[in-house]
Amino acid sequence: MTTLRAFTCDDLFRFNNILVLNPWPQYGIPFYLQYLAHWPEYFIVAEAPGGELMGYIMGKAEGSVAREEWHGHVTALSVAPEFRRLGLAAKLMELLEEISEKKGGFFVDLFVRVSNQVAVNMYKQLGYSVYRTVLEYYSASNGEPDEDAYDMRKALSRDTEKKSIIPLPHPVRPEDIE
Repeated sequence: MTTLRAFTCDDLFRFNNILVLNPWPQYGIPFYLQYLAHWPEYFIVAEAPGGELMGYIMGKAEGSVAREEWHGHVTALSVAPEFRRLGLAAKLMELLEEISEKKGGFFVDLFVRVSNQVAVNMYKQLGYSVYRTVLEYYSASNGEPDEDAYDMRKALSRDTEKKSIIPLPHPVRPEDIE
């Protein structure tokens, strides 16, 4: 049976199987430790019965309550290739949404590459919609052009009028994001 538990510092040295085939750059250890120190409840790992890490989700709470922008943010969601298509990503997202709900968030958001249609479709199946396009959000390497991102959102129960997910009519630039 899969165990869902809090991510620990030791897990940083055990999750290469999750990251190795991911085509996009990952974060450095200090970045993971910052999230683990500031938002430990938003950092969850899935572990197989044999102890192998299957996937993880890392996020945070951010925004302004006064402007109805307090929300949960998904920074990273990754599942090892051999454990995909089992509903694990959906379960990890559900847990992060529950935490955000308990913290009084208005919505949960995430950024995803426009080209990552598998992820975009999965998030749509989980109830997320495209709030806005962020031009050149992801920096490219090897002379390739920068890539746009979708800022996808899902309203939580506190946003009774679903104002947080009304799509913006035009794209924005990274420097325009609060």
